[in-house]
Amino acid sequence: MDLDAIEERAGPRAFSPADELPREYREAATRMIEFHANSEIMGAYLERPFIRQAPSIDRKLAFSAKTQDEIGHAQLLYRAAETLGVKSREEMLDDLANGDGKFLNCFHYPLESWVEVPMISFFVDGAAMRRQATLRRTSWEPYAHAMDKVCFEEGFHVKHGEDILTELMTGSRKERRLTQAAFEEWWPRIIQFFGPTDDDSTHHDFAAAVGLKQQSNDELRDAFLDQYIPKARKHGLEIPDEPRIRERDDGTYAVEEDDLDWDEFFTIAKNEYEPGVGQIDERKRAREAVGWVRDALEDDAVAADGTAPQAAD
Repeated sequence: MDLDAIEERAGPRAFSPADELPREYREAATRMIEFHANSEIMGAYLERPFIRQAPSIDRKLAFSAKTQDEIGHAQLLYRAAETLGVKSREEMLDDLANGDGKFLNCFHYPLESWVEVPMISFFVDGAAMRRQATLRRTSWEPYAHAMDKVCFEEGFHVKHGEDILTELMTGSRKERRLTQAAFEEWWPRIIQFFGPTDDDSTHHDFAAAVGLKQQSNDELRDAFLDQYIPKARKHGLEIPDEPRIRERDDGTYAVEEDDLDWDEFFTIAKNEYEPGVGQIDERKRAREAVGWVRDALEDDAVAADGTAPQAAD
């Protein structure tokens, strides 16, 4: 199929590995799914320390399960990307460890205290659900199938994050004050989660035309604000003065996009932001630390039947 045929046929789960697809489609889909998979990996790295630092055994167990879920989501997505025939899973993992793989802006910032946890587990995961729910209708069928499982599990993650937020915002005065301060620090990053404005989005038009994306960045951002501003207020959080949020006549919300630091955002997108570089370096060290496991598995398989398996991560 050429691009005209792709655009004419584009729809939910329209294309599968059995289809002959132009390279432009396969590269765009690979870039999109790889970005998503990388973000799942780096999100797990961000929250992993709280398996030990969580304040109760129940929270530790929940974070252990959540981290395991996120790594599992990444593996599903890398496999879905592989079916496009552009890059192997191993190449994508190498790119991430070497600083060439891109991932979501929020996962470039380290979490330093327990009060920051619901900023990821509730607000960022909630933003992810807004986006991921639309991807169940993406045109690349293996991606859509992966999203069925991802969305099911992410729904639990959001509830987990909300439970932590409820506990903090009904706790001591100090806990409420610290949680509000964390919210004010993370709020601009959360709003930028959906990417640049539609005018500055490089890949949206093509991705939308071939059915990979179902909504634009601005549409997703506005839908998130409509849903989560009332939720934040319900839990006792005050919406920060900056960036300015305007309420439309119909009761929906929009952000004053000029109030957001887009220079920092695009520096992050190039993997040049210092905290993010630290996150990438940690990922590289962890990957190198288990290299001997991959080598041992490969050597054992070759010795057994002369074939090398897909290396473990």
